[in-house]
Amino acid sequence: MDRLLAPLLSPLLIAQALRLRARALRLPEPPGPRRGTGGNGPTLRLLILGDSSAAGVGAEHQDEALSGQIAAALAPHRQLDWRLEARTGATSRSTLARLETLPHQRYDAVLLVLGVNDVTSFAPLHRILADRDRIARTVAERFMAPRLIITGIPPLGQFPLLPDPLRWILGHRATRLERMLAEQAESAGHPYLPFTMPMQQDLMAEDGFHPSALAYMHWATALLPHLLDHCPTKSEPS
Repeated sequence: MDRLLAPLLSPLLIAQALRLRARALRLPEPPGPRRGTGGNGPTLRLLILGDSSAAGVGAEHQDEALSGQIAAALAPHRQLDWRLEARTGATSRSTLARLETLPHQRYDAVLLVLGVNDVTSFAPLHRILADRDRIARTVAERFMAPRLIITGIPPLGQFPLLPDPLRWILGHRATRLERMLAEQAESAGHPYLPFTMPMQQDLMAEDGFHPSALAYMHWATALLPHLLDHCPTKSEPS
């Protein structure tokens, strides 16, 4: 239904998007390191790729953002060597272009945090799927990473910041893309982790769009078993 209504409503949707962009609070990417090492145990080399949520928008510092929370959660279990490559506004297409400029380096796992800007840009879904396929192949070839962990798309249809009918259109589009990406990931053997956090106030940043520091903590905790599952170790108690 949204595919039929979007072209008919395009003048209104464009007007709503422009008005929202002009009025919305724009939070910066937080300061702090975007790579580091630390922790105890076997080494885990992790590359985090993505958009503003991967970059930590909504947190005051990278220590409180997704990368910092992951590093803290993994510290008792792994010697983590991590790198963050994320930018506000990133799409699957722009992330693919950026990947191809990064130096060849071995990672044990790559975490992909993308999707919102793919939805809001109204890029053709078949093109997004093709870009995701190329990202997966580039990760395997360029970084020799045996594990690509893909996070799901937040429920844009529940974001209070978005006005209707823009919220309704984006929500349905996000749901459709989410289903297609999950099927693609399952077919390729990549873990796909749906976004399950509720859209409650303490989990949202002050802009009403990005996660809060508390949400990043919960997110990192949810990711922990999937990162640890990659690298079982004899040194940990069974």
